[in-house]
Amino acid sequence: MPRNVEIKARIESVQKLKIVVTAITGDDPVEILQDDTFFRCDAGRLKLRAFVDGTGVLIFYQRTNAQGPSESFYSTVTTHAPDALRDTLSLAYGQSGRVKKHRTLFTFGRTRIHLDSVEGLGDYLELEVMMADDEAFEAGEQEAYEIMARLGVQKSQLVGTAYVDLLGRLPVAQASSGPSPLGHHH
Repeated sequence: MPRNVEIKARIESVQKLKIVVTAITGDDPVEILQDDTFFRCDAGRLKLRAFVDGTGVLIFYQRTNAQGPSESFYSTVTTHAPDALRDTLSLAYGQSGRVKKHRTLFTFGRTRIHLDSVEGLGDYLELEVMMADDEAFEAGEQEAYEIMARLGVQKSQLVGTAYVDLLGRLPVAQASSGPSPLGHHH
């Protein structure tokens, strides 16, 4: 199963950090609107990511919550019918939350740099260092910390939980009020 080393940190502003990341990578970012629906899953996390072009990707992953680099194992499959798949999975498993975000994606070597504006939460940095099958976690961890330092992000800014969990802690979050009605699409 593919794996990566991930970190997530709260940042002041996507726009401010975008200038720094652009200078480091020398590339223009890809702008993506993502609508992630999470389903109940005892073996890890199961989410359907829908895009505005009508495509989507079903993602299963296992990752421990850690304030700092953590290892993630994942499997994906693409779909051309994300709304129908969301409805079917909602009937089968029930929804556990929904996260909508505007993602600014950069690539720096083997690391994906995400600058996320998350609806209801604010701005975040997420790094995903893609790992080779036989590579030690520590190599990816070191790379994540080095990139974080180059971006001026402090360890005190690190967040150890997923966006869906952070939304679930808010008193009026949709994630804490149960599944969305079927057929209700954004």
